[in-house]
Amino acid sequence: MAWLAVLMGGSRYLLPLSQSGEIFPLPSLARVPYTQAWFCGVANLRGGLFGVVDLVTFMDPNATQVRNEQAWTQARLVTLNADAGVNCALVVDSLLGLRRQDTFKTIEPTQAGSLPWLGHRFLDSQDQPWQEIDLYALAQTPHFLSIGA
Repeated sequence: MAWLAVLMGGSRYLLPLSQSGEIFPLPSLARVPYTQAWFCGVANLRGGLFGVVDLVTFMDPNATQVRNEQAWTQARLVTLNADAGVNCALVVDSLLGLRRQDTFKTIEPTQAGSLPWLGHRFLDSQDQPWQEIDLYALAQTPHFLSIGA
């Protein structure tokens, strides 16, 4: 298994490469009124319209993280693979490269009762925790599909 390693909201996440699409610098976003706080707007990426989601705010609506202007300029968008069935891009604070399973020394199974799109938790050789996100499961979550406020 291979993942795209990203940083979002100060935490480390693993996005399966097979479920991830392209990576883009953050373009200008068209804001959409009457949507959830985690829905940042719509972006034109290679001629296609993609909904842009701040996954940190989606996961925790009470998150206190506020990106300053410099953080927004360093942010990237990672699109979901077309097989996910949604034109969606996630805001990531920074890209941390690619990871393979042998990079990690410990794999913890998914916790009972956790969100259905959260996969395994991993610890790397520096005991840094990493959370896997199943992008296909996320894309089918009713809450994720309901952008209206």
